[in-house]
Amino acid sequence: MRTYINLNEGWEFTKPGDAPVTVDVPHTWNAVDGQDGGNDYWRGTCTYERTFEAPAFDPATQVVYLQFDGVNATADVELGGKAVCHHDGGYSTFRVNVTDEIVAGTNDLKVTVDNSKNDRVYPQKADFTFYGGIYRDVKLLVCSATHFALDYYGTPGLKVTPHIADGDADAQVQVESWVDGPAAADATVRVELVDAAGNVVASGEGTDVTLPIAAVHRWDGVEDPYLYTARLTLVGADGAALDEVSARFGVRSFHIDANEGFFLNGRSYPLRGVSRHQDRKGIGNALTPEQHLEDIELIKEIGANTVRLAHYQHNQVFYDACDEAGLVVWAEIPYISEHLPNGRQNTLDQMHELIVQNYNHASICVWGLSNEITISTKDKADMLDNHHVLNDLVHRMDPTRPTTLACYAMCGPFNKSAHISDVVSWNLYLGWYVPGLWLNKAWFGLWRLFYRNRAIGMSEYGCEAMPNLHSERPRRNDHTEEYQCVYHEYMLKFFARRPYFWATHVWNMFDFAADARDQGGEPGMNHKGLVTFDRKTKKDPFYIYKAWWSKEPFVHVCSKRFEDRCAKSITVKAYSNQPEVTFLVNGQKVETVRENPKDPHVFRLFIPLAEGETRVEVVAGECRDEATWRRVHEPNAAYKLVKKKGQQKSNWADNE
Repeated sequence: MRTYINLNEGWEFTKPGDAPVTVDVPHTWNAVDGQDGGNDYWRGTCTYERTFEAPAFDPATQVVYLQFDGVNATADVELGGKAVCHHDGGYSTFRVNVTDEIVAGTNDLKVTVDNSKNDRVYPQKADFTFYGGIYRDVKLLVCSATHFALDYYGTPGLKVTPHIADGDADAQVQVESWVDGPAAADATVRVELVDAAGNVVASGEGTDVTLPIAAVHRWDGVEDPYLYTARLTLVGADGAALDEVSARFGVRSFHIDANEGFFLNGRSYPLRGVSRHQDRKGIGNALTPEQHLEDIELIKEIGANTVRLAHYQHNQVFYDACDEAGLVVWAEIPYISEHLPNGRQNTLDQMHELIVQNYNHASICVWGLSNEITISTKDKADMLDNHHVLNDLVHRMDPTRPTTLACYAMCGPFNKSAHISDVVSWNLYLGWYVPGLWLNKAWFGLWRLFYRNRAIGMSEYGCEAMPNLHSERPRRNDHTEEYQCVYHEYMLKFFARRPYFWATHVWNMFDFAADARDQGGEPGMNHKGLVTFDRKTKKDPFYIYKAWWSKEPFVHVCSKRFEDRCAKSITVKAYSNQPEVTFLVNGQKVETVRENPKDPHVFRLFIPLAEGETRVEVVAGECRDEATWRRVHEPNAAYKLVKKKGQQKSNWADNE
């Protein structure tokens, strides 16, 4: 009943001063200069143009929409030389009805895209690159003139709200829908709830109907992410089907306790996971579905059960994959770093789009209002009022999910912005930007002293590392893999002793582009990822998280890339989720080391290094790994970070 026609291919792209080139979308013009440092990537206005043949449709009974899944940041759409749409916001779906503009034969489509600096569309200041372009799919949609709603903030046309208490066996599922068109008043909505095997488990009629599911199969996180489907058919007065939409949903109960953390379906379920930016090396934000799914597989490999999707609305492919994987999602808008007095309407519009377009996803459990908004905000009163308005809006749109926000490290516990949302989290890099990992204990101890009954999480923590940088004596700010291990080993033990954290999110799962940065020997990058920007190298800390969180048996030798060693003896370190690890040196068994409860999942053995090469194997059950080190008499200069004159010494915000 609906026909989608893909318009991704064959666009003529024009950047000011350059000759037109032919590109396919997804596309960004900042794939290179947005990742090479200098804080000088080109931000401005470009055009995309193409022609398409009019789709087969009956103007008397059908309508045609243009749909854009992501254009950063402002888009002006023209069809046949006529302006048909303007959209502000680079991360959400928008549509426009172009039925009256379609002509027989060839149609000329032009999209003017602008990612230049302004004071009204978020984001404008942040630690990541704002790639310009049409970087998600473009489609034509042909459907009945009377159809499920398409115009309201990119709506899917239906809203599914499961209701169930912790101990209940049965659920009540409310299904709301909206119908537009000339025959809307005479049409009927038929609703079916379908289980994962394709069986109809409940049915009814109406635009607001509540249906029971007996002995419901719950969506239970990574252990059992079971999904139902709500299938809606719009039937005309003559009994003919006019339109059909569907949405997958999960039935789950959850709540957050200030002292005991997150609960899913009545049981304690500590949220431990990662944050994710969507860009990649050489392609920016213009990812394929396969690349989104590769990210999901890497997140699943470490055993995470939550992901914070920073700092904007992500691709629907990724939200769908989180539903299927059982990952609890923190979803947020790019209200970030600096409050713009002229940007209030944009925060409301982007929040409307985020919730309307993503309401049905079982994975989403919290809506994020803002991130580090106090970094450089000048009008604090207006900023606070904007937050109250946003918070109230979210509660009206979705009373089933709590609100949250992420506070900047320098935003103290007593800051008013930290007490607006239902729960709160902090971005703290104690032990990285400032010395002293122990400061984490002090900071959260202070919070608990004053606000024991307010749920607290850690929305960002981490430190930077390049896989080619190494040290026998790792220290803060050396950007070595070894210090990144020290940092994350400490933080995992820190969280294990404090069950009150409702969620913790590593910053970041992947290295990502931030063109304003110049740290770690590679300009334009933030290297806090557990995996490199190209997704090809899993840094050593990836495996300490896998050891804590994953049930898949494995063992991993650390510092394998630190091949050239000057020391006469070294401590070999291995990570595993097995109870003991056996070390072999040059093929000979040396020792079996059992797990130390005070240092979980970390196995160490002190060994001498002979002249030449020393090969070490580690064995844990059926799992094994190995490394080879060479004894050298001069340090390998490539392992040490060489800081350039004028290079940043701390973080991007200080440089700003």
